[in-house]
Amino acid sequence: MRFLITGTAGFIGYHLAQALLGAGHDVIGLDGFTAYYDTALKAARSARLARHPGYVEHRILIEEPQALDRVWGDDPVDVVVHLAAQAGVRYSLDNPRAYLAANITGTFNLLEAIRTRPVRHFLLASTSSVYGCNASVPFREIDGADHPLTFYAATKRSTELMAHSYAHLWGIPTTALRFFTVYGPWGRPDMAPYRFVDAIATGKPIQIYNHGRLARDFTYVADAVEAVSRLIDRPPAPPAQRAVTTPIEGDSLSPVAAYRVVNIGGGAPTDLLRFIALLEEAVGRPAERHYVDMQPGDVPRTFADVALLEALTGYKPSTPLADGVAALVDWYRTEWPG
Repeated sequence: MRFLITGTAGFIGYHLAQALLGAGHDVIGLDGFTAYYDTALKAARSARLARHPGYVEHRILIEEPQALDRVWGDDPVDVVVHLAAQAGVRYSLDNPRAYLAANITGTFNLLEAIRTRPVRHFLLASTSSVYGCNASVPFREIDGADHPLTFYAATKRSTELMAHSYAHLWGIPTTALRFFTVYGPWGRPDMAPYRFVDAIATGKPIQIYNHGRLARDFTYVADAVEAVSRLIDRPPAPPAQRAVTTPIEGDSLSPVAAYRVVNIGGGAPTDLLRFIALLEEAVGRPAERHYVDMQPGDVPRTFADVALLEALTGYKPSTPLADGVAALVDWYRTEWPG
């Protein structure tokens, strides 16, 4: 098939593109190479993708008008996976306009492009942050997501709603992917796993928020990519074409559109202090720990219910945390361009 993936110089986009290219598909990659973090890492990911003959890259900002028209081409695209975004929970406190442009305007431009170029399936990256401080755990796709704690989360929830309206109005089969703390090789250096590894390895202190009283549903990147790859072939059917079957408990399938939300998570939260202990073991030295207060917009824990993912795909992320951490540290030592 022919894929268009936004954010291919980014973390998850790079890994997904590698998997699809390795399976023999063609990939059109779009990325803006913004300087939110060191572009040397983005360039290194891009260079590895460029080794594949089926890969074509365009360096564009999708929030720019008509940018997509210049690169889409005349050949049809089968599947669009939208992973480009301004990421980072805390950065949205300092520069919210970057999120408005990249996440809202960029997603709108992409939806408009798809509206006139039908695709088999549109997959949209969202985040566990949309659940806010949901008191009910594990987080289910049918739980309320109307009280975001940061502007980042608000923009991602907005893109879900925008995509739903386009799915309803224009018949675009759409799946929103709510990712839970994805980590692993080639990851973002602004995220805690990579900042911690670098600090521990170089003898610098790490800040541990809420004095360590945090838990996260860490999801190894290869598991996340496998989940997305399986969902690609399972677009939601429009209401008029659905067979009468026993409904999946907790299914987020829209009653008025070919639209569904799916959690992409490990399904088991880990205490932050245990995660740090695994990093220390893998690096081979203790961290210099500085315990600090909770940060604005942060949540005490995330926990994905992955029953819907398993029901739809027969797959559940299963990489042991210790194995994923070891792979992250090995990549840091051998390939990290930073």
